[in-house]
Amino acid sequence: MINYIGKVTIYVSNQEEAKQFWTEKMGFVCHEQPMGPNFKWMEVRPNEGAFTSFIIYEKELMQKQNPTANVGHPNVILSTQEIEKAYDQMKENGVEVGELQVMPYGKMFSFKDQDGNTYLLREDK
Repeated sequence: MINYIGKVTIYVSNQEEAKQFWTEKMGFVCHEQPMGPNFKWMEVRPNEGAFTSFIIYEKELMQKQNPTANVGHPNVILSTQEIEKAYDQMKENGVEVGELQVMPYGKMFSFKDQDGNTYLLREDK
C-alpha cells in the first residue's frame, strides 16, 4: 500500500534562512517554485537522486491558513554511512552539533537547524 516516505514538512520562521542552512551548511539541493504572490513551494533533499525531501514551510503562513495546525517540529532521524566524516563536516560548516555518541547498536549525534529544531543523524551500515 505505502511504498515510501515521500516528504516531511518542517515548519520554520524564515524560508530563506532555512534554505541557506540546508543548502550551505548541510549540502542539500533545493527545488522551489512560486505558489502565489507571497508564497513559494520549497523542497530540500540530500541529493538530486534522493526520493524523500523536506518541505520547508513558514510557520506564520501555515497558522494563517489553518489556525489549528500543529507547527511543532517532527522527530526526524537522518542516516549516513560515514558518521565521523559527517560530524566533522557539519562542525566545520558551523552547524550546532551534540556529542558523537557510540552505542552498542550504532553511532549517532544530534544537531540543530537555524530555528533551533533538533535532528538526529545515525550511522547505518
